[in-house]
Amino acid sequence: MKVGFVSLGCSKNLIDTEITIGHFKKHNYEIVNNPQKAEIIVINTCGFIESAKEEAINTILEMAEYKNKNCKYLIVMGCLVQRYYEELIKELPEVDLFIKIDEYDKLWEKIYKLIEQDTVEINSKKTSKKITEIKPLPIPNCNEFYERILTTGENYAYLKIGEGCSNRCTYCAIPYIRGPFVSRKMEEIIQEAQILAQKGIKEIIIIAQDTTKYGIDIYGESKLPELLQKISQIPQIKWIRFLYSYPEGVSEELIQIVKTNKKICKYFDIPIQHISNTVLKRMNRRTSKQEIENLINKLRKEIPDVTLRTSVMVGFPGETVEEFNELKEFVKEAKFDKLGAFMYSKEDGTPAEKLQNQIHGNTKKSRYNQIMQIQQKISNEELEKKIGQEYEVLVEKISSDKKYLIGRTSQDVPDIDGVVYIKNDQQNLLNKFVKVKIIEISNNYDLMARLI
Repeated sequence: MKVGFVSLGCSKNLIDTEITIGHFKKHNYEIVNNPQKAEIIVINTCGFIESAKEEAINTILEMAEYKNKNCKYLIVMGCLVQRYYEELIKELPEVDLFIKIDEYDKLWEKIYKLIEQDTVEINSKKTSKKITEIKPLPIPNCNEFYERILTTGENYAYLKIGEGCSNRCTYCAIPYIRGPFVSRKMEEIIQEAQILAQKGIKEIIIIAQDTTKYGIDIYGESKLPELLQKISQIPQIKWIRFLYSYPEGVSEELIQIVKTNKKICKYFDIPIQHISNTVLKRMNRRTSKQEIENLINKLRKEIPDVTLRTSVMVGFPGETVEEFNELKEFVKEAKFDKLGAFMYSKEDGTPAEKLQNQIHGNTKKSRYNQIMQIQQKISNEELEKKIGQEYEVLVEKISSDKKYLIGRTSQDVPDIDGVVYIKNDQQNLLNKFVKVKIIEISNNYDLMARLI
């Protein structure tokens, strides 16, 4: 049978999708990209914020249309299913099988029961666990990581080092969907990195909900620096980066290894969410304005060519004009190389859902636009500084008109940050590292360059 996949949400979700593709491949199913040809469609959903939930529902309904054509089975898994299991069963009878995240250790067993035995009465009617009862979720075993089918191309792959989150920010549903933070054993992570290297992967992107928490639950201390060091010893790996490092977890040891290890990208993705101490306290964040400012200054002093990325939230319940203005001024002064903003979303079961003074949608949208306008100006200023500079670029694509090679510097995360367009001189440079000189800015966030 032919199987098609739709993966929504974050890179952590994508790894779950790749493992599921690996299950089907191992059992001799044919993987197709066109849903019109698929006899089985698998959707991995996101349920993090309202817009993600809407996208997931719309995708399920869109894929359900193929049930009247070639598709025999529609399978839905992931975060949305974990959060709204019973509701989805009642509201979406078109779906043949829902799989919660805490059932991933039985994932193929449930799929096999549906497809091979043609049993549709597989979704039990038992009540989902309450928020406070969600236990640590099962981490796929090593074989599953080995057998995952990469969907990110020939050059980079995500490497998940932990599951869940224990930070309990008041606005966030992740701990209630994916449970508390659980680290993978270091030896298994190293083994997977070696497998990825053998497949030709040049860049490893380490991910978890908070990478700085890696190892604390099983080793008693953060082991991220040691893990980075060990992965850097794999000869085929050229670039290593880690994403989602909360500010309180960025230690001196971590800073020094990024500073001194040539394979580790000089890139910190530090989600701060806000800068007002009163807002940070309501969010149950573990850092203060002063600590955040000190960290930024320290990183730039220790690593002069460091790239700093962050995310901020506007419209958190009770956010006053003064608190928002404080955030605006900070964004102007801090001049992050990369910054993403998002509007607070009221999520079921989270403490922030019950907070007074919820902010009106139009106010949130206005505040979001103001932050992004400020950041766009900063981004242009930072990109202008790169004109005339030389960089190493990993070439990953060729433009549809064949005129340009498209690649990234070590300062750019795939599908999140900008790209570099290089005049194509017809050399065979795809999937190779090249030296370029930046000549101009393109489309506000991208760069134009010429080969050296």
